[in-house]
This record gives sequence, structure tokens and C-alpha cells, in this order.
Amino acid sequence: VRVSAKAVYSKYSIEPASPMDFGALIKGTKKTQIVVLENKGMLSFKFRICQAPEEVPALQGKGSKEEETGPSARQRSIAKKPSISTQAQLNLGMFTVSPCSGSIAPWGQQKITVECLAGQEGTCEEQLYIDITGR
Repeated sequence: VRVSAKAVYSKYSIEPASPMDFGALIKGTKKTQIVVLENKGMLSFKFRICQAPEEVPALQGKGSKEEETGPSARQRSIAKKPSISTQAQLNLGMFTVSPCSGSIAPWGQQKITVECLAGQEGTCEEQLYIDITGR
């Protein structure tokens, strides 16, 4: 009896790389940006977007595209406080992220919408992370 198996782990890319900057907005206006989470592996994986705990340092992007593979892959920041969501969207200050969880088939991708509604004057900054199962 011949038996074989191949051990693999989740492979993915996140584009654009962190940080995401909406720039200056006129109070009361809205601007939307898209983050693309792509499954580059042979297995489906689930993802969840959460608000990063305050003690997590901001991660610096290295270019317009980041690719992560393997068990040492780190969570990427895309745009600071703790919260976990299983809802369709995550609301943080002036930002709304959706969807904030889901599953991506092999070689599939998920477009994640990050919307900024300029509320009160001043700077608003939030730090998020994308948790991917099996990374």
C-alpha cells in the first residue's frame, strides 16, 4: 500500500502594503480604499480583521505589495486599541472596514473595503491586523 501526503501552510499576499493613508479630507466627506487579500496557497483559509491591542507596534510596509508565507508570517497593519469582531463590518473612529471576516478558496481573493468618513477635525489613526488561520 502506497501512502503519501504533502504538508503545506497558508500562503497569502496583502495589497497595498501598510500603511494606508487617506490624506487630508474635508469634514463630512467620505473616501474609500480597497485592500486585496489573496490566497496564493493550495488550501482554503479563514481571515478575521481585528483592532490591534495598544501594545502592538505599528508595522512598516516595505513597498506597494507584501507577500507572506509560512509559519513565521506576521500579521500586517493596514491603517491604534483592542476589539474582535464577527460582524460583517468593523467600525473604528472614522473608519469602517468590511467584510471583517471570511474564507478564501485556493488562488482566490477578497476585496476588503476601508471607508473613511471625515468626522471631527484632527487626525484619526487606527491600527488593525488581519488574522489568517494556518499561517
